Amino acid sequence: MKIKFDMNVAFTALTLISIVLLTIASPATAFPTMLQGVMNAITLIVKLAAIYAVWLSVLKMMQATELDKKLSKLLRPLIKRLFKNESDEAYNWISVNLAGNMLGMGGVATPAGIKAMHAMASEEQTVASANMILLLIINATSIQLIPATVIAIRAAAGSADASSIFLPTLISTSVSTLSGVILCKVFALTDKKQNKGDDKNRGLHIQNSMLNQRLRGFNTRSRKARKR
Repeated sequence: MKIKFDMNVAFTALTLISIVLLTIASPATAFPTMLQGVMNAITLIVKLAAIYAVWLSVLKMMQATELDKKLSKLLRPLIKRLFKNESDEAYNWISVNLAGNMLGMGGVATPAGIKAMHAMASEEQTVASANMILLLIINATSIQLIPATVIAIRAAAGSADASSIFLPTLISTSVSTLSGVILCKVFALTDKKQNKGDDKNRGLHIQNSMLNQRLRGFNTRSRKARKR
C-alpha cells in the first residue's frame, strides 16, 4: 500500500515533531507558546482580511471603470509580437490574463490564463508549444503594477510605510519578466533550428531509403535479364 506524500503530510509531521521537541526541552513553556502562536495567527488573519477587503474594493472599482479592459487593449500590439501565429481568441485571453496580473487581480488572471492555454492548444498536440511556455513564464514572473499581496503583508506586520515596496517590486518583476521572455525566445529559436536539422536529416534518410530500394529493384531486374 503506497502512502501519498504531499505538503499537508510534510507540514503536519513538522508541527508534531516541533511540539514533541518543545515539550521535551521546556515543558513549562510548551502550552503557553502554542497558545501565543495561535493568537498571533488569528490576529494576522484578521489584519490581512481587512487589508484585502480594501484592495479588492479598489480592484472592483477598476473593473467598473473598465481600466482592466483599457490596459488589455493597450497590451494587444505587444502580445501579438510576443505570441505569434495565434488566434484572436487566444490574443484576447492573453491580454486579459496579463492585464489582471499587472493589476494584482488574480481572480481575473487565473481563469483567463487557463482559457488562453486552451485556445493555444490543438487536439493533436501532446506537448506545450513555445507560446504556451512563454505565457507560463510571464505569469510566474508577472510584472506587478500594484503589489497588493506584499503591501498587505507589510501592513499587517506593522510596517511604517507598507507601500514603499512599490518601486522595488516594479523593478524586480520587470527584470525577471524580461529575463524570462529573452530566455524563452532563445530556447525556442534553438529548438526550432534543431527541429529543422532533424527534419532535414529525416528527409535525407527517406531519400536514401528510396534510392536503395530503386537500386535493389534495378539489381534484381538485371539478374533476371542475365538468366534469360
